[in-house]
Amino acid sequence: MLTRTELFRGLGDSRSPRSATVLELLFDIVYVFALARLAGRVGDDLTIVRHTLLSEAGQTVLFFTAMWMIWSLNAMLASTYDPRRTDLQVVLLATMFGTLVLAVTLPQAFGQRGVIFACTYVVIQVGRPLFLTVALRGHAGQAVSVRVLAWHLASSVLWISGGISGGLGRGVFWTLALAIELIGAATTYPLPRIATKQLTTSGVTVSQEHLAERYNQFFMIALAEVVLESGAAVSFPGFSTAGTITLVASFVAVVSFWRIYFYHVGHGRAASPSGEGIQLSRWASYSLLLIVGGIICTAVGFGQVIEDPHPPIDWALVAIIFGGPVLFLIGRSALEKESRNAPRCRALYYGALAMVVAAPVMVLLPPVAVAASAAVILAGITVYDQQAHKRGAETNPTL
Repeated sequence: MLTRTELFRGLGDSRSPRSATVLELLFDIVYVFALARLAGRVGDDLTIVRHTLLSEAGQTVLFFTAMWMIWSLNAMLASTYDPRRTDLQVVLLATMFGTLVLAVTLPQAFGQRGVIFACTYVVIQVGRPLFLTVALRGHAGQAVSVRVLAWHLASSVLWISGGISGGLGRGVFWTLALAIELIGAATTYPLPRIATKQLTTSGVTVSQEHLAERYNQFFMIALAEVVLESGAAVSFPGFSTAGTITLVASFVAVVSFWRIYFYHVGHGRAASPSGEGIQLSRWASYSLLLIVGGIICTAVGFGQVIEDPHPPIDWALVAIIFGGPVLFLIGRSALEKESRNAPRCRALYYGALAMVVAAPVMVLLPPVAVAASAAVILAGITVYDQQAHKRGAETNPTL
């Protein structure tokens, strides 16, 4: 029988491969379903009574951020240690099943399934750092896991309390819990008795190439949501003039998103010490959070126009159709690491400003014209970005 030491031997000194593993791609399959669920919630938010719109949208943002926290921390885990190890594969598979449970409970997470959602989320977020804390015993890298574990234990109390309380209390408790996790990630999970310098002297390296590839793969999954939403909306009752125009507009948006994301690039290093790697992951993670959120909003907006192309258009739908690209452009620009020698490009910020300026006028146009206008403006931003900065060949964005 294997002892604990034999079971986890070499974990701390293992290295993540440069490319993502097949298991990680399998893990992303669950997020195809999860993103579809989240897109469905956004669509529902647009059709409910106006006085409850903000609260419903707030719930959707909370779920989206919580699901993203799980994915980003798992991407960081697989980019730090070797995901081909049996013990880490067990962790990834367990997280995959837990994420599937969360996606299933999303429609009723603020209803009858609140306890299931909260307990499952806590098991995932506490279980991962707990495993690493035990497995890395005696290794310098254990300090990082202890930090993460302490912060998630603190937030778990609020998650469970919210699941039990229900009603308004659930939203308050869960918002506070998620805020704790976001603050912890933003400050690299500080603990009074564990010095910050330990993060950079833990002897653990983060593969930036692996992490960047995981982000690129997730971006493609999110991009597919635009195709799924628009294609599904057109499939029934079938092609129409308005539906065809909007479908073409959605395709133009997909191509623009792809072109901007993969051609608007910088170059990073292959690996970095764990402390710097955590900071890079945090910075890149928040950027991709905006990128994916913007793509989902765009997907839902075009799908809604195809389903109901008749004027007048609702102001909330205009905000979704134009707000989605704005989030994407801000997130993609922020994904660049700024330095003194290579200042961050402002072209995408100018594009976001153009979308914001054009949005108020759109409430006067038919829904189909709004969708087409958004696609045309986005395509123009893409052309301007490529011509103004002479970007090279397609490259996987690095951190």
